[in-house]
Amino acid sequence: MKTVVLRQYQDIVNRASQKGVDIIMPEEGWLRTLRKALGMSGAQLGRRIGVSRAQIAKSERNEMAGVITLKTLENMAQAMGARIAYTIVLPGKAEKLVSERANEKAQKILQKTNAHMALESQALDRDALAFELERLQQELLREMPADLWDD
Repeated sequence: MKTVVLRQYQDIVNRASQKGVDIIMPEEGWLRTLRKALGMSGAQLGRRIGVSRAQIAKSERNEMAGVITLKTLENMAQAMGARIAYTIVLPGKAEKLVSERANEKAQKILQKTNAHMALESQALDRDALAFELERLQQELLREMPADLWDD
């Protein structure tokens, strides 16, 4: 069941990433760009949501600085007949990122284990290390331990 739920979450993230991959914030930010596209002045937008033109300008600057709240974005977008589509976009599939992390974790575990084994003259050769790395990575992916993302 844990695997099914994990796959469902990964599918959601993957779909959002596919749709949002080419979306880049306009040079003036989304709020100002949308407002200008509609031919709406800052004062007109301000009247629609009950704030001053200066507050609209401040919100547009805040968006560019990355300090605007989602609620403010949502209110301003609604006042312009739009909606917020909030997403976090991965550069690839979620499964790939998890697999890469499992590989990193497996390498760290094997390095530590092999160092201890070398002290006892039991170090693994290159082929055995490669086999164990693959086996451990697959085990981590199957088990998805709670400490997978701990360093």
